[in-house]
Amino acid sequence: MLAEVAGLLGEPARTRILTALLGGCALTGKELAYFAGVTAPTASSHLSRLVAGELLVMEKQGRCHYYRLKSAEVARAIEGLMTVAAAPPKGWPPGHRVEPALRDARMCYDHMAGRLGVSLCDMMLRRDYVVLVEGGGELTEAGARFLTGLGVDLERARGAKRRYCRSCIDWTERRPHISGAVGAGLAQAFLERSWITRIPDSRALTVTAGGRKKLAELGVADLLETRAPLRTAG
Repeated sequence: MLAEVAGLLGEPARTRILTALLGGCALTGKELAYFAGVTAPTASSHLSRLVAGELLVMEKQGRCHYYRLKSAEVARAIEGLMTVAAAPPKGWPPGHRVEPALRDARMCYDHMAGRLGVSLCDMMLRRDYVVLVEGGGELTEAGARFLTGLGVDLERARGAKRRYCRSCIDWTERRPHISGAVGAGLAQAFLERSWITRIPDSRALTVTAGGRKKLAELGVADLLETRAPLRTAG
């Protein structure tokens, strides 16, 4: 099975398809052909193999076929491989060739990553809101109160069929950000309150003026520079 998955990931066009879907949105075959830089028939062949390999699922709505990553576990595995792939042969820092907007703030499937995600995680660790151990995590009582105050639906997170709270090593920052159902709930709360917005055709996020104000209230260092909108896929 491992060899089969490695074979699927070893083709550049399929890798670009999977990377495009790390933003958490479902995309059509035509859109994924654009991101992969291949023709629609070629993309269709790659997508069929990725669905058969249980890395993607396809959902049909009307005449459109939408593709998305099968699970958060698939996204986590791809993100982990990107951590390895981002290591430069020499020099520092890691990820120095990554588009700056992606390093600042991006979606890692359904949770926040980049400097934004890492800064939020750092703040929660400093305040003893969360304990992270070997990829796992647990909210403290104070952390649960804090997230509830931000509008995070923790009851929904507890009922999700996935790990409640865990950490990911951020592939550009090489430090943890919060993932799992708690990370997804935190990202959803930020999106619903327009503290962050998605950049079209990209995994990158924009931190709004209201978001910067909220981050300042939370004591999160503002490491994000004002940048022109990103127009290419992450």
